[in-house]
Amino acid sequence: MSNSIVKLTLSSILKDSNYNLSLFLEKDIKALEAKIKIIKNKPYVECIIREKDVQLKPEEVVRQLYTIKLISEYGYPKKRIRFEHPVQFGRETKSADIIVFDKDRPTVEYIIVEVKKPKLKDGKDQLKSYCNATGAPIGVWSNGGQISHYNRKDPNFFEDITDIPKADQALEDILKERFTWRDLIVKDALLNDRITLKAKIEDMENEVLANAGVDVFEEVFKLIFTKLYDETKSKDDKVIIDRTVKKKLNAVEIGDFEKLKIVLKDIDDSDFRILEFRNTGQTDARLKDKIQRLFDEAKKKWPGVFPDESRIDLSPSHLSICVSSLQDVKLFNSNLQVIDEAFEYLVSKSSKGEKGQYFTPRHVIDMCVKMLNPQRGEYMVDTASGSCGFTVHTIFHLTGHLFENTEISAEEKDDVLKVFGIDFDEKVVRVARTLNLIAGDGETNVLHLNTLDYDRWNEKVNNPDWRDTYGAGFKRLEALKMDRNSNKEFLFDILMANPPFAGDIKESNIIHKYDLGFNKKRKPKSNVGRDILFIERNLDFLKPGGRLAIVLPQGRFNNTSDKDIRDFISSKARILAVVGLHGNTFKPHTGTKTSVLFLQKWDDGLCPKKSDYPIYFAVSEKSGKDNSGDYIYVKNGDGKPKLDKYGHLIVNHDLHNHKGELSDGIAEAFIDWAKKEKLSFWK
Repeated sequence: MSNSIVKLTLSSILKDSNYNLSLFLEKDIKALEAKIKIIKNKPYVECIIREKDVQLKPEEVVRQLYTIKLISEYGYPKKRIRFEHPVQFGRETKSADIIVFDKDRPTVEYIIVEVKKPKLKDGKDQLKSYCNATGAPIGVWSNGGQISHYNRKDPNFFEDITDIPKADQALEDILKERFTWRDLIVKDALLNDRITLKAKIEDMENEVLANAGVDVFEEVFKLIFTKLYDETKSKDDKVIIDRTVKKKLNAVEIGDFEKLKIVLKDIDDSDFRILEFRNTGQTDARLKDKIQRLFDEAKKKWPGVFPDESRIDLSPSHLSICVSSLQDVKLFNSNLQVIDEAFEYLVSKSSKGEKGQYFTPRHVIDMCVKMLNPQRGEYMVDTASGSCGFTVHTIFHLTGHLFENTEISAEEKDDVLKVFGIDFDEKVVRVARTLNLIAGDGETNVLHLNTLDYDRWNEKVNNPDWRDTYGAGFKRLEALKMDRNSNKEFLFDILMANPPFAGDIKESNIIHKYDLGFNKKRKPKSNVGRDILFIERNLDFLKPGGRLAIVLPQGRFNNTSDKDIRDFISSKARILAVVGLHGNTFKPHTGTKTSVLFLQKWDDGLCPKKSDYPIYFAVSEKSGKDNSGDYIYVKNGDGKPKLDKYGHLIVNHDLHNHKGELSDGIAEAFIDWAKKEKLSFWK
């Protein structure tokens, strides 16, 4: 029996369940494991509250550990805590997992904790019903890996709060706590609760937005835009924190979020700026005034995204819930991926998915950038730019660093203004402009145009409103025209794009512009795949010797009916590489198999034309996503997500080595091959 006790761990009890131990201290886990006893081949422990042996099922493990936390960290005495507390629902009685009673009224429920439902939505629904039935003002849900804290304002509204009060605190103390950039890193809900911003937005939709009578995309965009601005206002504090962390932790230790939090807690933030995007217990009307003022400041800082007169349309009570939900989320990270993923969800719900265009995962983008190796002084464009992942990551590559929330140098700004994005979806262009305005320090070349229908660009250009927003960027684009009087051909060095590949183009005025719009007998086709026209259009954007990466459906490489497309490509450019992406890469939006095609346009100097040459082929076997389309992250030895030196989660894939955090991947193997082949951009 003693051997069984030694081998049995809480992790083994939780195996294959939806429960986790990552929220709890190692000493508490070890202490509980030491008390395990085996009765009839099943693990039992003496309950910390009921003082009798109870079977350690997964939810019981979390209940015991969270109760230890309530006692040791929050200071609640055992006498105020009860398990399986009866809650009356008419004639029916249910049992709440953990109850903490009010200090002054020992029979009145103060905090209710739900651990039996290991999924947030189920747990929150159960929690709401218990809080409403008892009148308890505070609710907590946890599965041991994630945790959410709520303040019940009324039966319909449960506001997120940063934490629960300690035994000697009131709820108001939590709401009014001084909150700085340091606190935001330590209490970042995305890392602490192991959730995504997308999950937060879904929760807001279920709670508030679905019935608020507003455009969900617009209102969430306004809030993210405003919160980003609030975070960037604390950039001086960020510099101090970054400097301190680099002094006290090495690159490996920075990747340990728990060690990072210990260092941050020792930093004196008494003269740090207090973050304003917070619900601090003021009236809903006053909170709305504060957030509207911040929004107005953000519009001045980053113009051309929202009209000057735009206002937050959420009612004060709805806004209060949304601010509470977002306030503990650190949006600003140096590759802007947190925001990108949120907008992928928002945009793909409406226009983007219908047109077969999806946001490209950042690890795919980084592979393309790494392989094409943009150099300072070169011009780059994405002709179906979406949220501009390709352009932002090209900027990172050119400047040699990720976005640091500091003023960029004149030299870097010159490089940034050589990078362009074009998209026909007005919503996504505004998202992209926001990201590029931040990364490019206030200026951007992201343009709202239909790349394929270039003859009609002048209709946009002649519109005064369009010109006010996009005129400066378009003027820079015009300087790259091959022919001053035509929008057809340009002189870009590099193009990277993931064009829409669902739906055909049927407009004859567009089809007739392209060689690939005609059959072998030179008769125009009645419809052409959108991605096919993008292949030709993208080649028109490149100067001789220019290089290209384009995501295409796998069929374009295999189908016998697409041989004319392949012949067209090889007549215009050298095929450098074909990288087959895993079927999960673009999930949950589509399971379509895709590949990335890398080309270099024929040029007598940089890429002399030849008929026989080697091509680099590779297939990704590790997509970085599971079958549901959720990212798979690298974990530390303790099972917690590992962070890179910038504090970002590391997606587990085989496309590149993530600056040494992963094994060498497809990009590194291509670079070795390209150097041997003496390709012009890898000599």
